[in-house]
This record gives sequence, C-alpha cells and structure tokens, in this order.
Amino acid sequence: MSVTPFSQALRERTRPNHGESEGADFMKDLMTGQGTREDYVALVAQHYFIYEAIERAADTFAGDPVAAAFITPQLTRLPAIADDLEFLIGPDWRAQIAPLPTTVRYAARVDEIAAEGWAGGFIAHHYTRYLGDLSGGQVIRTLMQRQFGFETNGVGFYLFDQIAKPKEFKETYRDQLDAVTWGDAERERVIDEVVTAYRFNTDLFVDLAEAKAA
Repeated sequence: MSVTPFSQALRERTRPNHGESEGADFMKDLMTGQGTREDYVALVAQHYFIYEAIERAADTFAGDPVAAAFITPQLTRLPAIADDLEFLIGPDWRAQIAPLPTTVRYAARVDEIAAEGWAGGFIAHHYTRYLGDLSGGQVIRTLMQRQFGFETNGVGFYLFDQIAKPKEFKETYRDQLDAVTWGDAERERVIDEVVTAYRFNTDLFVDLAEAKAA
C-alpha cells in the first residue's frame, strides 16, 4: 500500500482554498488589467505587515530542530518590500501605510504561533506565503511590469535573485516537508493552519476591495 507524501496531501487538501484566494475579486481585477497602480500599492503595503510578522517569527524559530530547515535568507522578503514601498510611495512610506483589519488578525495569528513555539504552525504560514511567491507570484510580477511599466523597482518582492532554480528549490522544500516526522494528528493540524492562512489571504482581498470602495 502506497503512502501519500505529506506535501502532496497538503497540496491536494488545500487546493480549493487556494483557488478561492486566487479568485477573489480584488486580485482578479488586478490581474486582468482592471485594477489600478494604487490597488497594487495597497496590496504591497499589506504585505509589509504580514512579512514583518512571518520574518519576526522566523527569528524566533531559527534554532528550532524542525522549523530551522525551512528558514533561509534566500526567501527573506521584508527588505525588498521596503524598497518597493519607497519606490512606489516615497521616503516617508512607513508613515503612510497602516494594516487593514484582516492583516492585523493575520499578523497576530503568526505572533501567537511564535509565542506558543508551534513549529508546525509557523511552517504552515511559511509554506503558504513563500511557495506561493515562488509560483503564482512570478505571474503577478510579469503582469504588474506589463501594466504599470515597472522594471525591477516596485516588484522586487517577487524577484528571488538568490534562487537560481525556483522549481528545484520548491521540490527540495516539499522533500523537507515529507521528511518531517509528524504524526497524523499534527499533520492534520498543519493542514488546518494552511487553510487558515489561505482564508486570511481571501479576507484580505475583501478588505482591500472595501477600502478601495470607501
């Protein structure tokens, strides 16, 4: 009897949630040319607060025997987001942005996981964000460059210049997921947390749409 690798089970079990997130109206408009430059800037601003929480948690888990294998400077996004915001908004960008309600809850959840020391929860959010950035994020970068005339400034968040072969990197990441010796209950818990992460993403797009309409 063959056993389904955890990375495959994770991908298959969360695919509907991933699709919901990708299909949110705010993001669909941005991807189909109906969104504005301001919409894109609003999205980048929310990324700042999300990745600030995730990379703060990465520092917390740097010595964890399970989580440490997934943490690498090659994935660090916060400096690139800061550079993008300086380009998009100006030198006073930090004073001009604020987290939306879903972003506040999202960051609080990541902080809670770090405070608990729950490596599986951290990996769930790490997986959801960074593997997504290495996959669909590259399509977003190309479309934003085409729509708004960006070269590399403004889309640095999506440029993983320290990862020469993203496909191989993702395969190694999934191999690491499969190698973790979690029991069935912990695997279910991690899958549930990935679903939670996707739900945050979807809810954030709703917040962005409402903020735009206000």
